[in-house]
Amino acid sequence: MGIKVCFSDIVVKICEWFNPSAPLCLCLSRQESCATDLYHHPQLDTDIEAVRTLYSDSAVSVREYGSIDGVDVDLNINAKLLNQEVAQAWRINPSEPIVIRLHFSLSQYLDGPAPSVEVFQPSNTDDFSLGKQLQNILTVFLSREWKHLTNENIVVRQKRRQSWFRPSGTIKKVRARLNVWLPLSKYCFIVVFVSFHAQRVVVSAVKSSAQISTKQLIELLFSTQAIGHCKTTPTLQHGFLVQIMRYAEQRIPTLNEYCVVCDERHVIQNGPMLKPAVCTRELCVFSFYTLGVMSGATDEVATGAEVVDLLVAMCRAALQSSRKGIIFEPYPSVVDPFNPKILAFSPKRKSYNRLQKALDSVLLIRRMAQGPYSEIKKQMDKIDPLAYPLLQWILASNRSHIVKLPWNRQLKFMHTPHQFLLISGPPSKEARFQTARKLHGSTFAFHGSHIENWHSILRNGLVNASYTKFQLHGAAYGKGIYLSPISSISFGYSGMNDQPGQTRFLQNRNLNCIALCEVITSKDLQKHGNIWVCPISDHVCTRFLFVYENGQVGDVHINTQEARIHREILQVIASAQL
Repeated sequence: MGIKVCFSDIVVKICEWFNPSAPLCLCLSRQESCATDLYHHPQLDTDIEAVRTLYSDSAVSVREYGSIDGVDVDLNINAKLLNQEVAQAWRINPSEPIVIRLHFSLSQYLDGPAPSVEVFQPSNTDDFSLGKQLQNILTVFLSREWKHLTNENIVVRQKRRQSWFRPSGTIKKVRARLNVWLPLSKYCFIVVFVSFHAQRVVVSAVKSSAQISTKQLIELLFSTQAIGHCKTTPTLQHGFLVQIMRYAEQRIPTLNEYCVVCDERHVIQNGPMLKPAVCTRELCVFSFYTLGVMSGATDEVATGAEVVDLLVAMCRAALQSSRKGIIFEPYPSVVDPFNPKILAFSPKRKSYNRLQKALDSVLLIRRMAQGPYSEIKKQMDKIDPLAYPLLQWILASNRSHIVKLPWNRQLKFMHTPHQFLLISGPPSKEARFQTARKLHGSTFAFHGSHIENWHSILRNGLVNASYTKFQLHGAAYGKGIYLSPISSISFGYSGMNDQPGQTRFLQNRNLNCIALCEVITSKDLQKHGNIWVCPISDHVCTRFLFVYENGQVGDVHINTQEARIHREILQVIASAQL
């Protein structure tokens, strides 16, 4: 019996091979695309319908290729599960879905070959470098799960489905059950951490659940308890496609907590930071260089010149410090451009002199040239082949989100044009902070630290350095992060002084930085006059960074507790959509 070839299917498939992320121009029904009915495995139809029922009709789309017994299933993840600041830092377009495209056998489905996987955003192909990380994660997940999957296995599991659990109305059901299990009163201090993906309820003593809104309950999904289950395999009771959707939803908010190459947790003193990054394992560094994972970070050379210069200046200050052996952390891991099998710079073999030589070349070219990073690279390569790789590392290793504030959104009372939005906390910390703020309230205070410390702060976070080797000043009021509502006190900690100089970051060796932080006003915040100590790192989040140069001095009389100052800070935060 001859094989009937469906020409339109072949045309569509060829188009996708050339541009897999582009929307299909041909949308043909089965009847239009082929003269004969295509055989769908019934479990495939059941799983597709489960996605539509549990999510929405737009959550899944299907393209069939009858002539090759293939089907592409696009699972559309809502990118709005990340807040705006995180999406911007990760270069995700929140207005369109993250598409997971799986290619199955149309007639065999789970009994056929393992599906291939692609991850993309349709209009974000150039900047969506996180898609590579998520694609690697899902590829590993598929390879692990596929050997245990059969269509028969899914049918058995679906027959055991627990009928009480549904996404729609889940919160109401949880509340109703809690009213039976745990009668609520103003004396009952309960918060419910609901992990939809693990399908469990964790009860923790925090505050009366009668005082917690539904929105707060959802926010608590990103608490430590929920995040801890991000690698847990979701249940198969709603089918394999729903399982993939839920696993992707678990992993996306925590991409920053794992190496973009090996998918192991980062080993960092203060835990994860905001931006995803490669870990310090040498094999991962080589893969990072070879595969170009997250290489889009270097585009900032052209798009954020002032931020790039600031990062380079901070690196220089740390490298030239007498404390560099302690504070120049992390030390670069840079692959040798002439021999990709070895590291030119390695934390295991530190050479501060060679590093300084490469950084001097970066400084020289950055002072002379501004433009496309391809041109900057060409100029740097002529002087020192390690200069541009070092610049790439400085950008890619920065795990904080820094954006220059436009003039009309600056805090005028700070008296500097160099004002930046600074967010360094990961999504999980920010969620915990927001919840704590609703329970206890918050206010604003300054944190001053010498310029040489900021290279580490931007990569390791604002840590409690009291009684550690990182402590520079004394800890007269105990262990914690030191803050002050009075600008003059924080200016003092920043090392600000009056020395004349020039007017550019890279030509100026007299830079000072202070951060404006938001701090939770709980009983844990210890106030000793105008010196505050917060022993809980999760209760302090950086919001702004102010840079002063060449002896420039801000207003030393700023008090964040004054109504006028507080109001202006809130207005700028609102305009910056923090």
